Amino acid sequence: MKFFWRAFALNLLLILHVHAGVLVFTAIPDEDESKLKERFGPMSEYLSKTLDIEVRYVPVKSYAAAVSAFRNGQVQLAWFGALSGVQARSTVLNSQALAQGVEDQAFWTYLIAHKSTGLKAGDVIDKSMRGMTMTFGSKSSTSGRLIPEFYLTERFGESPDKVFERVGYSGNHSRTLRLVESGSYDIGAINYAVWERELAAGNIDTDEVKVIWKTPAYPNYQWSIRGDVDGQFGAGFSDKVKAALLAMDDPKLLQSFARSAFIPAQNSDYAPIKRTAKQVGLID
Repeated sequence: MKFFWRAFALNLLLILHVHAGVLVFTAIPDEDESKLKERFGPMSEYLSKTLDIEVRYVPVKSYAAAVSAFRNGQVQLAWFGALSGVQARSTVLNSQALAQGVEDQAFWTYLIAHKSTGLKAGDVIDKSMRGMTMTFGSKSSTSGRLIPEFYLTERFGESPDKVFERVGYSGNHSRTLRLVESGSYDIGAINYAVWERELAAGNIDTDEVKVIWKTPAYPNYQWSIRGDVDGQFGAGFSDKVKAALLAMDDPKLLQSFARSAFIPAQNSDYAPIKRTAKQVGLID
């Protein structure tokens, strides 16, 4: 019952934000809420000014909620990971990936481990981690679940739930870091940008947790827009949004995304992600 009312309240909030002439966007909750507000509040202001319309950011509680909001038309634009973007665009005809960070062309996931494991950094996944505990991020996360699960399955020849004593899903990268740092889980999968940002800020106790493996590169985050926005906001509107994203050059705003710039993206860039998701059974 508690879950029902939370879901009802979220949907009501999203519906109340949908008004004619107002662009509403959301983002996958890949970090804790305070960090998301720091990033997307100024982003909303930038888009409002550049597009000369009201733009509102609406937070969601899960990756699945972000995809649902996009599918249901409660938001028209979203900052997705690669997998959530593929999932969302497939639900709305003619939806398009508009822009990605320069860094999103070649993204990585780190496997991190608590000191108690004795695991060392290496070029291959250490098979001695079998029988330990493992936490991914969100179940729908590209960097926090899809990619590391693919490589773990490839290395061990069976799925993670058969390799590890216990498998968990933290919900976001910040929480994965804290769970492994505290020793609640032996190993975790975290997107490299979150790790590097927290490391630079002095927020990681490297005596307790360290990186033990880095995945091969893959395409990741992107801005995606629904295929019906031109009908709602006028001809060429999606092109205007794309231009605004590509023109963003505020150093503070870019830094909040851990991106140096945004560049054009298209749906075909994420074909490898779609194939990988099918291989591990996350999409049909």
